Amino acid sequence: MEFNIKRELFLGGIQKTLGIVEKKTTMPILSNLLLRAGQNRVTIIATDREIGLVADYEAEILREGEITLSARKLHEMVREIQGDTIHVVKNERDVVILTSNKAIYRIPGIPADDYPLVADQGDLPFYKVKGGILKELIRKTAFAISTDEMRKNLCGVFMETEKTGESFWIRMVATDGHRLSMMKMDTGENDFLTMERGVIIPRKGLVEIRRLVDDESGDVFLGIRQGMCIVKTSHTLLNVSLVDGEYPDYRRVIPAEKGVLLSMEKDKFLHALRRMGVISSERYNGVIMTLSPGKLILNSNNPDVGEANDEIDVVYAGEGKSVGYNVTYLIDALDVIDEGQVEFEIGEGMKPGIVRAIGNENYFCIVMPLKL
Repeated sequence: MEFNIKRELFLGGIQKTLGIVEKKTTMPILSNLLLRAGQNRVTIIATDREIGLVADYEAEILREGEITLSARKLHEMVREIQGDTIHVVKNERDVVILTSNKAIYRIPGIPADDYPLVADQGDLPFYKVKGGILKELIRKTAFAISTDEMRKNLCGVFMETEKTGESFWIRMVATDGHRLSMMKMDTGENDFLTMERGVIIPRKGLVEIRRLVDDESGDVFLGIRQGMCIVKTSHTLLNVSLVDGEYPDYRRVIPAEKGVLLSMEKDKFLHALRRMGVISSERYNGVIMTLSPGKLILNSNNPDVGEANDEIDVVYAGEGKSVGYNVTYLIDALDVIDEGQVEFEIGEGMKPGIVRAIGNENYFCIVMPLKL
């Protein structure tokens, strides 16, 4: 195997694999990526058996072949090389030599024969969607994914599609049992992926999809088949194994009864909550919010750390009341809102509160209150 490739292309391709390859594994080859040279392309493949990535890049192929190399060490080497082009050659002992200008690296490889197969998607139908839409859906929901490995069905984002009029919408939902975030967006397409029921994309797969669409300002292509979600760009294909399980009926969590409504500037509310967050610890991260006409008083009292108080102006004309919430959950819900004005609907008793952007019906976050 021997080829010449632009350093920036090669480095970008290797970086895409770093979140996928296993750091600690009983199979050393899963810490490696597979390099395959042929037909004027270099293909970079990575997998942890749950997620698979295949990316190919233009290169000058002098001799075809394949080898697996440590993804992290190869990344460090290519990152430190300073030339525009890198010459890569594999010798008969499966050692790969990287040369650029006068810099030379040698890295031992493992033959590609033992590398797990990353499935070819063959005739799977793909549907076009803007990369920015997937990016926004993930950004607005991923923070609420559960970290409890005992509840596998909550350790990912639930995705479903629906047709409204001539348009197809994608909805993503995430919950950890204490909060729920929902975002939906119009694909702008009149032909799109239809699902009998939604699918659950695991956290790690979601991170890789986000990383992939971060680089794509234009269209990407989405397909779903036999427990796999596949996202394709012009030169990269990402396979993600879906979570096998039933997602809870999130619609049952959405309060049917209206609570009391207050509205305020997002930034003022967010910064006030962050000031309360300074007092947080693992043992205590609550904030008590006391409402009165035109005013919201925030208090956080942590015996281990200290006390914080603040006050902001709000649009509210109801009776006085106090309610407690997890301050981190409120910060997370507000942090992803781009609009300048937000409304907070506080449920009666122990009913949940709802954070929304004013002027955006497509996003909300439900947060359970704390006992005062």
